[in-house]
Amino acid sequence: MLSPRVWSSVWPRLSRGLTRNVGSRASGEGRKVDISGIYPPVTTPFTATAEVNYGKLEENLHKLGTFPFKGFVVQGSNGEFPFLTSIERLEVVSCVRQAMPKDKLLLAGSGCESTQATVEMTVSMAQVGADAAMVVTPCYYRGRMSSAALIHHYTKVADLSPIPVVLYSVPANTGLDLPVDAVVTLSQHPNIVGIKDSGGDVTRIGLIVHKTRRQDFQVLAGSAGFLLASYALGAVGGVCALANVLGAQVCQLERLCLTGQWEDAQKLQHRLIEPNTAVTRRFGIPGLKKTMDWFGYYGGPCRAPLLELSPSDEAALRSDFTSNGWLSE
Repeated sequence: MLSPRVWSSVWPRLSRGLTRNVGSRASGEGRKVDISGIYPPVTTPFTATAEVNYGKLEENLHKLGTFPFKGFVVQGSNGEFPFLTSIERLEVVSCVRQAMPKDKLLLAGSGCESTQATVEMTVSMAQVGADAAMVVTPCYYRGRMSSAALIHHYTKVADLSPIPVVLYSVPANTGLDLPVDAVVTLSQHPNIVGIKDSGGDVTRIGLIVHKTRRQDFQVLAGSAGFLLASYALGAVGGVCALANVLGAQVCQLERLCLTGQWEDAQKLQHRLIEPNTAVTRRFGIPGLKKTMDWFGYYGGPCRAPLLELSPSDEAALRSDFTSNGWLSE
C-alpha cells in the first residue's frame, strides 16, 4: 500500500478526474481502448548494488521502440514488481512513459493483495501516465479466492479506476487461475477491456473468447509459445517475454497469423517454442535478462532472492537459441 504521504499527494490531483472518468464509462460514453497487438513485458534493470537503473531502462526502451509493438507492459511479472517498493513501481512507469514513443500504449501492472491497495496503485499508475492497468489476481489467500471474491475485487477496482482495466491470470506465479465464469462476468463491466492469460491452456483461451464474444472484450496470450494457437482461437495479441529479445520475429508471427499465412506462421512458431520456454518457465527472469545481454540490450542482475544463472544453465539457455538459429554457436 502507498504511504499516507504519497497517497495524500496523489489523491487531490486525481479525485475530480476520477469521478468524471468513472461516471462517463459507467454511462457508456466514450470508446474502449483497443489493446490488440504485441507487447514486450519490460524488465526492470538494476545496478550492481540493486538500485533501479533508470538510464539503462531508457536505453532499452529506445531500442524496443523501433519495433512495431502496440505498446509496452510495465511492472508485470517480468518487471520484478513484487521486489519493488510502491514508489519505485510508480517511478519506473513514469520513466517508461517519458522514454517510449508517444503513439504506443502503456499497460501498467497495478495489482496488489488487497482491493484497497490495488485501487490506490491503479489510480497512481494513471497519474504517472499509464493508458490501462493490468491487474494480477490477488493470491496470498488463494484458498479463499473464489469466483465471488475475485469478481468483487475486480469490480471495485474497475469502478474506481480512471483508466481501463485488463485482467491478468498467471497461475505459474500465483497458483491461481482466474476462473472462466468470473472472466465472463467481469467482461460485462464497462471499464474492463480484456485479459492477459498466461496459463498456456489454449482450450481455456478459446472458451474465454467464445463466451465473451458478445462483449467489447479482448484476449491477449501471455506468452509467445502459444501465440499462433491463441490467434487461431480468436485472441487479438500477446504479451510476450520473448519479444524483449526477438521483437521482430514475434511481430512477424503476428503478421503471418493476421494475414492467414498459417504454414509460414507454423514454421516460425516452432522455432520460437524452445527459446520462449527458456526465458519463461525454464530459466525465468534471470534467463531473460542474460539473453537480453546477448542481444544488445541491458539485462543485468535481478534483485535478490533471484540468483544469476549457473554456468550449466547459461549454456543450456544459449543452446535453446543457437539450435533454433537465433544465435551463433
